[in-house]
Amino acid sequence: MSQAPTREVARRVFAREFNDASHTFKESDDERAPVYLLLPTGERANRVFLVGTLTEKEDVGEGDEYWRGRIVDPTGTFFVYAGQYQPDAASTLRDLEPPAYVSVVGKPRTYETDDGSVNVSVRPESITTVDSVTRDRWVVETAQRTLERVGAFEDESNEYARMAREEYDLSVDDYREMALAALEGLDESDELGSDADADRGTDADADDGPQAEH
Repeated sequence: MSQAPTREVARRVFAREFNDASHTFKESDDERAPVYLLLPTGERANRVFLVGTLTEKEDVGEGDEYWRGRIVDPTGTFFVYAGQYQPDAASTLRDLEPPAYVSVVGKPRTYETDDGSVNVSVRPESITTVDSVTRDRWVVETAQRTLERVGAFEDESNEYARMAREEYDLSVDDYREMALAALEGLDESDELGSDADADRGTDADADDGPQAEH
């Protein structure tokens, strides 16, 4: 009796680290073997889970619809692309009006440019509208996962960290600072929100709509 293939874990990763990643690899010669993106903090990612603010969308297809979405988190920008092979995600992008908080589960895709640099984007499996509480929770959990990866980076038994040290000339401490800054940004926005709510009095819940992040 054959076992159904298990789905890869969707890794939480901030945009800055995701965009710094460029190395992909397989762990077997099987042509159907999963392709992994190597994160600079020493983890493999066949799928990613991100939450942020959809700030722009555009149909960049020639003939068939091919939607590009720009999604911002506290550290940078993800680009997602969805077309005829991702009909649900493409339909969601078509219908959404930025700015909107969204969660995305998808697969990393790399593309080498003419000058030899590597661009990374996400091919979404699903795009879902969420609220600010969900976005904030994702920031906290993603910061925790990032700090855990940084903490395990020098462990000699960590094969993906060894691979990251070989493939990338990047300071892993920068990602610790990035994660802490993202958490501090949440604390500051909470304080600003509390002050604004106090000023507005009974109108505190009047505007719950998403705001674009800059």
